[in-house]
Amino acid sequence: MRFPVYAGYAVETAKEAAMFSVTPNGPNRLDLVFNGKLDSTAMRTALDELVAKSEGIEHGRMLYTVGEFDFPTLGAIGVELSRLPELFRMIARFDRCAVIADKAWVRNVSELEGLLVPVLEIRAFSPGQEAEAEAWLAE
Repeated sequence: MRFPVYAGYAVETAKEAAMFSVTPNGPNRLDLVFNGKLDSTAMRTALDELVAKSEGIEHGRMLYTVGEFDFPTLGAIGVELSRLPELFRMIARFDRCAVIADKAWVRNVSELEGLLVPVLEIRAFSPGQEAEAEAWLAE
């Protein structure tokens, strides 16, 4: 089975695929798309891409579309935790993040994360609310 790789990273396994892409959309915006389950290799590659493509952004905006979501592996969580200082520096480049997710719990966790990271305002939207998400990011 083959899975498309857009401007991102795809991993194939017998059961599942992970796809994470980061696409610049103007001088201060990144569009992220995520589907699947990340292992440590995919997490490392995804974070490398995210950090690299956020270089030079100030007062940025992010549109993060979450498709089918599976919890990352323990190895992937370990990679993310080991890079927290770098990730906090990257997050500080952004003022707003709109999360579009089908699953209510993903939207709820996203907004809770926004409360825990005061430098980044996060608002969650359902599929079909893309225009509202875009308008909020443009404010």
